[in-house]
Amino acid sequence: MDTTLINSQFKKGVVELCVLALVSRKDCYGYELIEEISKTIEISEGAVYPILRRLTKDGMFKTYLQESSSGPPRKYYKMTKPGNAYLEGMIKSWRTLNSGVDRLLKI
Repeated sequence: MDTTLINSQFKKGVVELCVLALVSRKDCYGYELIEEISKTIEISEGAVYPILRRLTKDGMFKTYLQESSSGPPRKYYKMTKPGNAYLEGMIKSWRTLNSGVDRLLKI
């Protein structure tokens, strides 16, 4: 069984949940999210940007540009009301899944 594919798909879902959670706390730009998530989970830059594009396209985030003192303007992501509702559902699903897996692992 190829666990690489399973790990990759699992990690995408976890990274999406992390992106949503971080943006719900404060508006963030892409690289800022990568740096923050990388403190806890090993990810590549390429993992976050497709998630940001999809969540923006799906109406979970709005974007705006803000000038940066260290280069070109940065694109910030801001949570929308539908994004907050989606995050709540994701958190509920995560807790249910995590609880179930924990019970199975104790067997």
